[in-house]
Amino acid sequence: MMTPIATRFVDWDIPELSTLQDSKVYQLRQQLNEGVPLCRQQKNWLTNNVNSNVYFKRSVPLMGYRFDFSDVLKRFFVKQYEHIAEYYAVDKTALRAFLCGRVDEIIEITD
Repeated sequence: MMTPIATRFVDWDIPELSTLQDSKVYQLRQQLNEGVPLCRQQKNWLTNNVNSNVYFKRSVPLMGYRFDFSDVLKRFFVKQYEHIAEYYAVDKTALRAFLCGRVDEIIEITD
């Protein structure tokens, strides 16, 4: 099943989706829709941007559009400094690259 490139999530006027074709997030979503696997740098970039934005847990926002990557992201619980936090990442390696400091444990949650 092909995931839409992006969906609008704001009420105000925004540019057409076609104007974002040169953005990295657009190209990643298009690459995944074509069945091309991600390289390590792309996995790390995606994990970083999904966990760094304040709008969505499994998507990357760009100029009023939501680029959904829930089909490739996995859910992890991370124990770090006596606290447990939830993260979404492509894999454990990308998640470790995103996290800073000592990590006690990473557990993948399967639904």
